[in-house]
Amino acid sequence: MTKIISLFNNKGGVSKTTTTFHLGWILSEMGKKVLLVDADSQCNLTGLCLSLAGTEDIEEFYNQSGIDNIKISLEPVFEGVPKRLQPAKCFEFPNREGLFLLPGHIGFAEFDVSIGIAQELTGSLRMTQNIPGAIHYLIKITSEKYGFDYVLIDMSPSVSATNANLLMQSDYFIVPCSPDYFCNMAINSLTRVLPEWKNIYDNIRSLSIFRNAEYSFPNTIPKFIGTILQRYRPKNGAPARSFQSWINKINRNVITNLVPTLRKHNMLVQEEKFRTIGSGSEPYNLINISDFNGLIAQSQKYNVPVFALSEEQIEQSGKVLSNSINSRDEFRDTFTQLARKTISLTS
Repeated sequence: MTKIISLFNNKGGVSKTTTTFHLGWILSEMGKKVLLVDADSQCNLTGLCLSLAGTEDIEEFYNQSGIDNIKISLEPVFEGVPKRLQPAKCFEFPNREGLFLLPGHIGFAEFDVSIGIAQELTGSLRMTQNIPGAIHYLIKITSEKYGFDYVLIDMSPSVSATNANLLMQSDYFIVPCSPDYFCNMAINSLTRVLPEWKNIYDNIRSLSIFRNAEYSFPNTIPKFIGTILQRYRPKNGAPARSFQSWINKINRNVITNLVPTLRKHNMLVQEEKFRTIGSGSEPYNLINISDFNGLIAQSQKYNVPVFALSEEQIEQSGKVLSNSINSRDEFRDTFTQLARKTISLTS
C-alpha cells in the first residue's frame, strides 16, 4: 500500500523543501516509486524540482506540458464543477526513474477558506460534504494509477485549515526543525495544535454526511515518526556549540512535551520502532543534517541533487574542493540513513 508522509512545521526556514526532495530521490534510488506533492502555495518544491529536471520555462510548463498541478486537479470539488475527480497526470523526472512530482500552484491557497468552512460547519451544508476527503481521494487514485510506494507532502509553514486536512489524511508525519529559539517555540505550538486537528477530524469522521460523501475522509490517524534537526553549521564533524545547545533543547522539548501529547492521542508510531533507529539522547530525532552551504547552488546549476555532484561540477580546487567532496559524500550517507529509517518506521 502507498504510504503518505507529510513534512510539517509551522515555522518556516527549516529546509523542509530540500529535505523532501532529497529524501524522495534517495528512496527512488532504492527502488521505491515516489510522488512528491507540493502543497505549499509558495511552490518552492516545484521550482526546485523543475530546475533540477532542466525545465527552464516555468510558464510554458504550466500552460502547455499537459502535466496537472494540485489546484487544477482539485478544482471540480472546490469550484463546484459537475465532474468527478480524476488521477493527476504527474511530472516524471527524466533523470531519476521512479520519482514523480505533483506540482504546486499559488492558487491552491484559495481553497483554504472552503476547507475551513467545511470543518466548522461539520455537515450542516451538503455542498461542503466532499471537501474534507477530496485531497486524500486525489492522492489515492493517483497513487493507484502510478503504483507509488511513498507520497511525500511538502506542507506550508502555517496553522491553516488546509494543513490540518493534509496532515490528518496522512499515514505518517515528520517535523523538520532548525536549531533555534523559534523552532523550539513551534514544538510547543504543535503540542497544542495537533490534538485540536485530530479532534476536528474525529468529529468529521463521526458524522454521517461525511461518511457517506463521495470523497469520504479516511479513518487514518497520522503517526509521528520523528524530527529532523538541520540547517546548522558543523565544526569538526559535529554541530557548533551554539547550535548543539538548541538541538538539545528541542530534543528535550519533544521528549517531555510533544511525544507524551501525541502518545495520548494515538499519534505516535509504535515506540519499539524508535528504539531500533534512535539514539539514547535523541530517541525521536531521525537524523541531523548540516547546512548545504554552497553545494545547493551548484546542484541547481547542474540539475543534480547535492549528493550527486561531480568534482567538476563543484567547481572548486585544493582544500575547498576536498572539503566540498567530503560534505557531498556525507550528505549522501545522511540521506541514505534517513531513507532507511523512514522505511523501517513505516514498515
